[in-house]
Amino acid sequence: MLIPNIDIFWFVALPYLDLALAIGGGIYRYYRHRFTYSSLSSQLLENRKLFWGSVSWHYGITLILLAHLLAALFPGAAAWALGGPIRLMVLEFTGMALALYALVGLLILIGRRWRTFSLPRATTSYMDGFLLFFLLLQVVTGLGLSLFNRWGSLWYLKTAVPWFWSLARLHPDASTVAFLPGFVQVHFVVGFIVILLFPFSRLVHLVKFPLPYLWRPYQVVMWHRPRPAAGTNRSRA
Repeated sequence: MLIPNIDIFWFVALPYLDLALAIGGGIYRYYRHRFTYSSLSSQLLENRKLFWGSVSWHYGITLILLAHLLAALFPGAAAWALGGPIRLMVLEFTGMALALYALVGLLILIGRRWRTFSLPRATTSYMDGFLLFFLLLQVVTGLGLSLFNRWGSLWYLKTAVPWFWSLARLHPDASTVAFLPGFVQVHFVVGFIVILLFPFSRLVHLVKFPLPYLWRPYQVVMWHRPRPAAGTNRSRA
C-alpha cells in the first residue's frame, strides 16, 4: 500500500531530524553554555505547589515512559504479560491511573507558573511555555488513547514497536503507523516534537546526572548576620 508523502515526512523524516537536533544541540549547549544545563528550579520561590506537582508528574510520567520503553525492548515478554484478559485489563487500568496522575501533576506545575502575580511566573520563559503546552498535549492524547482506543498496549506492540525498530535499523518503514487513526498519529508526532525541544529547554537536565556530587567535598554554609553595635541592648523594654 502506497504511503502518502505527508506521512513519510511525519513518521520518517521528522524522527531523524528531531533526534539529530536533540543530540547535536544538546552537545553544543553542554560545551558552550554549560551553566544553563539545569532545570532552573523555582523551589525557593514557591515550594508547596512545586512538591505536589513535581512528585505527581515525575512519578507518573517516569513509569509510563518506562512501560513504553520496556515493551519496545522486550516485545515478546510484553506480549506474554498482555496475553491474559485479566492481566491486560489490570495493566490498561494501571496505565490510565498513571496518565491521570501525571496529568494532575502537570496541571499543578502549569498553574503555579501561569497564575497572576505568581513568583515562578517571573522565571518562566517562552520556551517553558512551548514545552509545557506540548507536554500537556502529549499526556492528554495518551490518556485519550487509553480511554477511547482501548487495548492500546496490544496494538502498540504491532504498530509502534516495529516502526521504532525500523528507524533504529536505519531502514524506516512507516506502513504500520501511517494508516492508524489521526488521534494516535498526533500522539506519536507530539512525542517527537518534545524530543525536538529537548536541547532548547530545561529538559536537558534529564541527561545531566550529578555524579560529581559523589566525590565532591562537603560545602560549608555559613550565615552572615551583621553584629549589633557595642552597647546596644538587644531586648526591648
